[in-house]
Amino acid sequence: MVSKKLNNHQKAVEKSDDKDNLDVLSGSPERFGHSWHIFNEILPIHEQQFHRWTKGIATEEWRGKKILDVGCGIGRNSYWALHNGAESALCIDVDERTLAAAKNNLSEYSNAIIKYQSIYDLALHEQFDIAFSIGVIHHLENPQLAIKNMIHALKPEGKILIWLYGFENNEWIVRFFNPFRKLLFSRLPLSVVYALSLPLTVSLWLFLRLGFGKIAYLKMLRQFSFRHLRAIVYDQMIPKIARYYTKNEAYQLLAEHEAELENIQIDWVNQMSWTVTATKKA
Repeated sequence: MVSKKLNNHQKAVEKSDDKDNLDVLSGSPERFGHSWHIFNEILPIHEQQFHRWTKGIATEEWRGKKILDVGCGIGRNSYWALHNGAESALCIDVDERTLAAAKNNLSEYSNAIIKYQSIYDLALHEQFDIAFSIGVIHHLENPQLAIKNMIHALKPEGKILIWLYGFENNEWIVRFFNPFRKLLFSRLPLSVVYALSLPLTVSLWLFLRLGFGKIAYLKMLRQFSFRHLRAIVYDQMIPKIARYYTKNEAYQLLAEHEAELENIQIDWVNQMSWTVTATKKA
């Protein structure tokens, strides 16, 4: 497998009993659900992205581990963790289309549980060896509550990992693109935003093909198909909340929990984002 499409949008998804009362992600999970309904395949290049985003965890460290995937999306990060030998995965998110895609993509893994669950309401204690959240924390209204619950769910000496948008080398997005996202894109109907993503993707595709952009992330983007680039552009356009963290701000997200965490490590990923890892104290 590495390219699976969502064949049945109505596949059953395990839901929490208090679905109607969930304090859902303020980054609008229904908007990301629309994106994941369109771009729901797992691609070979996603493995390379996964290993870059999880730089603080060596490939062999996944083997035999029980993992928690917070904001799992279509399940592609859990897919590669399970591919690398993880014992089991609990994948949580709060949009049914997103979870249906994840369930389809992870169907070959009987040890993957896909669940409708808000991280804000997660009340699991010391059950996981690794808890990670890739591309989600920067869209949350209350990132510290999410991190607190992730730490609570970790076993002693378990690892937490978060991947975040970086401010460094993204200043132009914060200064020029973000105002359009906040005032326009995040308020328009998704069908309109999706249509507008096409000319922006064409511009990015031409920019890359003409050889502009020397940082690591843009070099990697040159490997991507036009469809993959459009998924990235659309992903940037739709959220209502999107924070870009400086190195110190990213580090502080876990440093604020130093009473429970140790060995905090921060890695610059693709010269545009941050991965922060730490170990829960025994």
